[in-house]
Amino acid sequence: MGPLMEALVTSGRAFDVVIAFTAVELLILSVLWRRTGRGVAPASIMANLGAAAGLLLAARAHAADAEWFWVAGALILALVCHLADLARQWRW
Repeated sequence: MGPLMEALVTSGRAFDVVIAFTAVELLILSVLWRRTGRGVAPASIMANLGAAAGLLLAARAHAADAEWFWVAGALILALVCHLADLARQWRW
């Protein structure tokens, strides 16, 4: 299991799996919300999942030795999504 896990992480494929699970999570939560009105409203978690996806993309890009601007762009995406989530939840 060690060499397989090492290959998954160093190639960036482990991050691809987690990004895919994040997308599936959003899809399932959206379908559940639309059909039953229960669970978490998709609009309330989009920015949060966007921030998570940005961080995962940055880690994936770094693991795959991508150019610095891909890592920086993904981090900026994470920051923008995080600030949007913070603004949405802020109570004055």
